[in-house]
Amino acid sequence: MSAPREVELKLECVGPDLSALARHPLLQGAPEPRLIVSTYFDTADQDLRAAGLTLRVRRKGETFVQTVKSGEGGIGLFDRAEWEVPVPGEAPEPEGFADTPVRAVLEGAKDPALAPQFSTVVMRAEHPVDYGASRILVTRDEGRVETPSSGDAALTELELELESGTAGDLFALAQALAETVPLRLGARAKSERGFALLDGRSLRPTKAEPVVMPEGARAADAFRLIALACLRQLRLNEAVFLAAKPPEALHQMRVAIRRLRSAFSLFKPLLSADPRAAILNDEIKRVTEPFGQARNLDVFLATTLPAEIERRPDEPGLVALRERLEAEHARAYAAVLATLDAPEWRALLIDLVAWIETGPWREAPGADEDARDFAARVLDRFRRRVKQRGRHLDRLDPEERHRVRIAAKKLRYGAEFFAGLYDSKKARKRHKVFGDALSDLQDHLGALNDLATAHTVMADLAVPEDGPADGMVAFAAGLTAADKEADADALLEKAAEAHDDLVDVKPFWR
Repeated sequence: MSAPREVELKLECVGPDLSALARHPLLQGAPEPRLIVSTYFDTADQDLRAAGLTLRVRRKGETFVQTVKSGEGGIGLFDRAEWEVPVPGEAPEPEGFADTPVRAVLEGAKDPALAPQFSTVVMRAEHPVDYGASRILVTRDEGRVETPSSGDAALTELELELESGTAGDLFALAQALAETVPLRLGARAKSERGFALLDGRSLRPTKAEPVVMPEGARAADAFRLIALACLRQLRLNEAVFLAAKPPEALHQMRVAIRRLRSAFSLFKPLLSADPRAAILNDEIKRVTEPFGQARNLDVFLATTLPAEIERRPDEPGLVALRERLEAEHARAYAAVLATLDAPEWRALLIDLVAWIETGPWREAPGADEDARDFAARVLDRFRRRVKQRGRHLDRLDPEERHRVRIAAKKLRYGAEFFAGLYDSKKARKRHKVFGDALSDLQDHLGALNDLATAHTVMADLAVPEDGPADGMVAFAAGLTAADKEADADALLEKAAEAHDDLVDVKPFWR
């Protein structure tokens, strides 16, 4: 017997905006908010969390409900198995989870004793809405996550749960509500928020997570999981960047965007029949253009310029150069923040998830192809591209080297995306060797690209404009560019060697 499922779209906004939603025409007549207290339980070793399960007991007035859910991480649309039973009090009841995966996990745990981990305390307002051909429960939660030792964190969420109908109506309602107040895609369930707070990860940049592929995955399943994983990485780091602006969060946002656009390229044979694919891909590139300049300045100010100052400590123009670049850096960060605060950015991310979950590409020719067969063909194609374009790498001009770097980057992302499809011991061993060789090539090509980027950054500063100070900046800029160029020959030689090594490595997918 299959478990009941919960299908909901999670969105985030600040408290005043959440309150303003109560006045939206679609939500008129909603009942007064009620206090809801939920306590989440796990073993000392967090065995349930490791198995992708959550167990909570929720108090509503004088009643208690115990809930088990499968799955924690996600983005936008959460589709999870859910088991709910009434219980007499605040403690978990083993009989209530006897027919769920929790039982097996606890039976295999070293210490199966359950203990409270954290709680959520929210004022909840629920309002059923008929929208399109669907019945949707709109839930507004405002409160906090409370931990015994890691402090508390504000919790403000809007949940749209599909009670009947289609996911398309769920997204259409989200966009209608987003026209009234700023809404961002939710990337963490309440349980994950609590564990992130316990771990100290709430405001920490997040690297790409492995993409878990189900047994018998189709090509369409693979693209959906990969694209959603990229958007999750993007949203997690966006939240960190908006809160504290660490350069690493911006870097990981750019990585997520590059991975997402690479997924569009890798799956082009599947997506080409859907014109929305190209439109969305182009829009991602256009809207995120300011991110590149900000990241380039991050790298230059953190690595290139300090190395040059250490090399030439008595050059006064380098101090003036740093001051000029810091001013440029502030303007670049302001442009990134303006992008993230714009309604078109928030709407684009919701549109992307809606298209991924409901777009016509899902029924395109080739959508039902076995994901392993599709992946092998794609990886073969991009491996050939890297092999052919990278011949005599040390003799190529910068534009040709850039094409090799882009092809290598797509091959690397593809190797990471599809790794879960090839899980035999032999395939895993080959994957590591292949990944190391590809990473080595990318590192050297990336260093060459950083050199080219340094030239671009310096180009606008190399001509003095107004007086001696600008003249000092221009001289220092030219000096820095010349010093960086001196490293080019050694980098080219290492890149060519790394390319030859990669060509000799056996593909892990064959």
